[in-house]
Amino acid sequence: MAEHTVKAFDDEIGRLRGLIAEMGGLAEVAIADAITALIEDDSELAQKVVDNDPKLDKLEAEVDRLAVRVIALRAPMANDLRDVIAALKISGIVERIGDYAKNIAKRVNEVESRTKIKPVTLVPAMAEIAKSMVHDILNAYAARDAGMAVEVIERDEKLDNLYNTLFRNLVSHMMENPATISSAAQLLFVGRNLERIGDHATNVAEMVYFAATGEYHSEGDRKEKGEADN
Repeated sequence: MAEHTVKAFDDEIGRLRGLIAEMGGLAEVAIADAITALIEDDSELAQKVVDNDPKLDKLEAEVDRLAVRVIALRAPMANDLRDVIAALKISGIVERIGDYAKNIAKRVNEVESRTKIKPVTLVPAMAEIAKSMVHDILNAYAARDAGMAVEVIERDEKLDNLYNTLFRNLVSHMMENPATISSAAQLLFVGRNLERIGDHATNVAEMVYFAATGEYHSEGDRKEKGEADN
């Protein structure tokens, strides 16, 4: 491959990575702002999250166009092809993570008497884990760090456990305080959205692992390994 062609290809891969990083940053901010809006009952901040969501949509479309162009014009192979395919898939997942943050923001005005619903204190802890998973897996993607990808995958269990605790506590709270059922139900949806963000970060982690190693690291593989170790 001619030197100028190699440089052009490297520039395009760099541009793909830059777009993914930009999407990840927007998704992190959306998660943080949505939870802040929820806890502080800030309708204006919640609306800002909703209004900013189209930015992620536009970036995803740009990644799609660039990835298709690279595949069509450069015919990448092996590691390079895995990089391009990973970017194509990751952009769609990060866009979906932004949608979950938007869904949380939309529920801000539906939650009343926050201070009377004690399980709400679990929500910021869930959000912090979810946000850190998104942050770390995008760093792992940029560095092709398979080890960090595995760490993010393993962290998802902690988020799942927190969601299960939130679910149980909210159900108990609703039984004891029927007047808060509507708001508590909205918080259940918030918890579910955060749990799904963790699942999507895990999906990205598995793609990062594949892009870096050429091998799959799925949940089924983890369970089989755990059973073998036992």
